[in-house]
Amino acid sequence: MFRQHGGQLRLSEALARGYSRYQFYQLRDEGVIEPVSRGLYRLADLPPIENPDLVAAATRFPGAVLCLISALDWHGITTQIPHQVHLAVDRDARLPVLDYPPVAGYRFSGQAFSAGIEQVDVDGITLNVYNPEKTLADCFKFRNRIGMDVALEALDLYRTRKTFLPGKLMEYARICRVANVMGPYVEARL
Repeated sequence: MFRQHGGQLRLSEALARGYSRYQFYQLRDEGVIEPVSRGLYRLADLPPIENPDLVAAATRFPGAVLCLISALDWHGITTQIPHQVHLAVDRDARLPVLDYPPVAGYRFSGQAFSAGIEQVDVDGITLNVYNPEKTLADCFKFRNRIGMDVALEALDLYRTRKTFLPGKLMEYARICRVANVMGPYVEARL
């Protein structure tokens, strides 16, 4: 059953398919399966997980989107090391809370939440992450929480490491309502 689901399975899915808790936990105790996060297990003989924190956050909060410093790190446009998994949720959703890995939740509304989402595969799990341009706009929006130096460093690294798309940057800046703040910095880097 695990192999039919890519080597990973939730306890609730196994119970729905007729397995008992006893059988499931026996597989765990024998070392056949191992826990990935709360309620999610994978075959122990699979290769190690590259990003266990992201896998745990993505499985626990499938509707959330990787944002800010975590998204900058994902795209390789920061020297910051995220000490938390930064996740954005819709304005009406509950903020994500998790003991491990530590999670920082942010509420976004309307287009500021739905624009610029990319879906990527991380160790067999689908992860929602904002594209680099949307992430930069978010960093300028939350510059007082993450630091203006982080946002400016990310903009410089984006210019050198990615294809510099000022029109796309300003489109997301307008969506996030930071076009007046972000515009001069983007123009200075043209």
